[in-house]
Order: sequence, then structure tokens, then C-alpha cells
Amino acid sequence: MAEHEVPVADDVVTEHDYERFARHRIAELGGNADAFGLSYNVLHLAYMMITDYEALVHREQGWTMPGFRLMFKLWILGPTQPARLADLTGTTRSAMSNLINTLERAGLVERTRDGQDRRVVFVALTDAGRAAVSGVFPHQNGREARWFEVLDDDEREVLVRLIRRVVAARPN
Repeated sequence: MAEHEVPVADDVVTEHDYERFARHRIAELGGNADAFGLSYNVLHLAYMMITDYEALVHREQGWTMPGFRLMFKLWILGPTQPARLADLTGTTRSAMSNLINTLERAGLVERTRDGQDRRVVFVALTDAGRAAVSGVFPHQNGREARWFEVLDDDEREVLVRLIRRVVAARPN
């Protein structure tokens, strides 16, 4: 199939083919094909990793990736206000509240009120939540290492530095 040809229904199209076709179409329309390629590949990797972690690590625990991410943040930070958790995870406060409710019903997190100002609420892992995260994290971390073992130490360092730079310059 030539660079500019669009596949027909029975052609086998790989992710690389799809990206190539999309970049060509975007360029024809005067769009930024390079920006698309970067975004597409970052998102594709993220979706693949989330699917992998959920299928091989978290589903058997009855968790989703967002649930694990929240519990992991609490494992690292300790009790944290829901609004701060929403900011740290890049979700809405409403979505965070729903996630906390789900994990609270499962006995993995609990809400507590500040001793000085009863209006202030903190979310913390329960003992069961701490045990769950510390028990599952090594498996999650093993999967993380597997995804990036194709890169050498210098490549991993450069990739992290570049991603952090993009995140820090987040457009408004």
C-alpha cells in the first residue's frame, strides 16, 4: 500500500499504518501532523499501559486504574484533602468524590475531619487499604519495568525529562 493510499476494509492496518495515514490526511488539511503523531503515540502508549495494568494487576483486586492511582497517592502522601487529590490526579472534584465513595464502600479509604476546623475533610487509607496497596504495588511496578525495559538507562532518563517538560508547560 502506498504512503497516500487509504486502506480498504479487508486490509490489515497496524497502529503504525493508522498513524501514517492520519498524518498524511492531517497534512493535506493543513494541520500539524507532527503534533498529532506525538499526541497519538503518547496516548496510545498510555491506553495500552492502563489496559495492561488493569487486566494483569488491578482487575483481580476489583479496582480500576484510577482507584489504584488514588490509593497509591494516599499511600505516599498520607491523609489529603479531596480537592488536592483531584488536582494531583487531573480529575474533577466530582469524579474524585465518586472515586472516594467507591473506595470508602470497599473499606479501603476513609474520610476524617480536621481536629481544628471540622469543615475540612481529609481522605486516608484504612489499614486494609494500606495493606492492599503495599501488597499490589510490587506487581504493578514489575509491569511498569517491563514496559520500559526496551530502553536503556539514558533513554529512560531523557524520556522522563521530556515528558516532565511537556507537563510543566501545559497549555491553558
